[in-house]
Amino acid sequence: MSMNENNTAGEQGHAFSRRNFLRASGISAVTVAGMTFLTACGPSTDATDSSSSSTDSSDSSSSSASTFGSDGKMRVGMEVAYPPYNWQTDTETENTIPVDGLDGAYADGYDIVFAKKIAEALDLEPIACKMSFSGLISALTSGQIDIICGGMTATDERRQSIDFSDPYWEGHYGLLVRKDSEYADAHSLEDFSGAAVLGQKDTLLDTVIDEIPGVNHLTPVDSVPSQLSQVNQGSCDAITFDVENAAGLLAANPDLMEITDENGDVVEFSETAPINAGIAKGQDDILATINEVINSVSQDERQQYWDEVNARQPE
Repeated sequence: MSMNENNTAGEQGHAFSRRNFLRASGISAVTVAGMTFLTACGPSTDATDSSSSSTDSSDSSSSSASTFGSDGKMRVGMEVAYPPYNWQTDTETENTIPVDGLDGAYADGYDIVFAKKIAEALDLEPIACKMSFSGLISALTSGQIDIICGGMTATDERRQSIDFSDPYWEGHYGLLVRKDSEYADAHSLEDFSGAAVLGQKDTLLDTVIDEIPGVNHLTPVDSVPSQLSQVNQGSCDAITFDVENAAGLLAANPDLMEITDENGDVVEFSETAPINAGIAKGQDDILATINEVINSVSQDERQQYWDEVNARQPE
């Protein structure tokens, strides 16, 4: 889940320093469990043409608002199983939103921080719709959800189907191996030439693998837990991972290690992943409001939210 495909890093304008990212290294351990991808969210939007919902052409904002969250709810598509971006909890707090169709279930995480801000600006009630990452775009274009805030990155291919906001975070990717692996002493991507490397389907966790010269690029699996299971069982030599999640992943998987260079710095792929919100096409006024919300949050505030989210991740 990453999930997370980038067009160009220069499109973001909100990049954070690696030093800031690594401040999250003291986060609580993350136990990555199996995921259920059923959703009870129903059609809530006419996602084709926002202007068709209103005869008052002088108020385009009201026009889009009547289609986006037309029943007063903003249905937010996500896995609800991809910490620190989103995860499920049974405790309702000021940081959570309810998970649709699951009594006593709530979503928390970095995506939820911005989902709540966006919903507030649009005077809507945010609810999480739990589904597979690969099903998010089809759920959006069919009107099953109103918005994607689920660790997704805008790509040229995805932009053909939906519109994306400005980024509200940027992720980086590296490699995890077993501590007893023959690649445990590797210090560069080039050292993995010939290695069997596994990613997550439909994410940059898979596509970045081709940066490794001569790599044995394995058929991707559906989830991060599946990646972890495969590498722990020795079914592959390495898996890709979100560098920002390192502390939690390693705490939950003590037999794994991240690949670092000779100086001890994490070896990262060149492609990074800005995290964007996605909405159906034809809702430019809604998109403008979403961007206003995102851009009103300073880099220091984003880092503070990130640190707070990492600190409360489930163990």
